[in-house]
This record gives sequence, C-alpha cells and structure tokens, in this order.
Amino acid sequence: MTPRIDLFKSAPDAIKAMMGLETYVRASGLPTSLMELVKMRASQLNGCAFCLDMHARDARKHGESEQRLYLLSAWRESPLFSDSERAALAWTEALTRLPESGVPDDVYDELTRHFSEAEIVRLSMLIVAINGWNRLNVGVRAVHPVEERSAA
Repeated sequence: MTPRIDLFKSAPDAIKAMMGLETYVRASGLPTSLMELVKMRASQLNGCAFCLDMHARDARKHGESEQRLYLLSAWRESPLFSDSERAALAWTEALTRLPESGVPDDVYDELTRHFSEAEIVRLSMLIVAINGWNRLNVGVRAVHPVEERSAA
C-alpha cells in the first residue's frame, strides 16, 4: 500500500489544529488505559490500521494485557472489561456509528452512571479526535510501521 499524501507536509496548520485537540484529550484526566481502549475500538470500527498499530503499542506500553486487546472487538462477551469501560465503549460505538445508532438513550443513561457531565464531554472529545485521525489516515492511506516476522 502506498500513502496518497503526507498530512504533516501537505497541511501542517491543519495537523497543528488536530494536535491541539489531541493535547487537550491527553491532559483531560481520563485514565490512559480507558483512552487507549476507546482509540482502539473506534479504530477497529473505522478500519484504520495505522491507528490500530499505534494505539496497540501505546496500550501495551501502559500495561494493557494482550488478552484484553485481542478481545476488545468482543467486549460485550468478555468479563475482562469493567462496567465503566463497557459504558465508554458503548458510547464510542454509538458516536462512531452515529448514522446507524442515533445514540440510544440507554447507552447515554448507562454512561451517566459511570461518568460526570464533564467526563462525558472529555470522553466525547476523545472519540471526536480518534474518529478524525482515523478518517485522515484511512483517507490518505497512511501506512503503519512494519516489523519483520520472526521464524516460528
């Protein structure tokens, strides 16, 4: 796969604006583990290999288990995710699949059981940011780093 354009070279001011949102999100006070799960789940839904690779690496660096990363796409069927993580993942899916879901009341109601209004806004901004990055990277066909496979 060949990238179409280099976002950083083609429109540095646009990327600077996105980085401003990213800086806000990183300093929002949301737990790093939750942020990485949300970024991974949205990236799975959007088919963004570049972001999946990046955030899987980041999640591992912050202590996330391989098992939870492998089971993230099936989080509803796994006991490995907390109730607050489940609420955040359902919110992530609803906002990422907005035309399909319309953000159901039950998803929002469950979210309010685990997060304050300010946290909901911060979480929503995280979801906005990762969906934006996904759309940019998928659109320009950004290529993730490739590691050599070791012999079995």
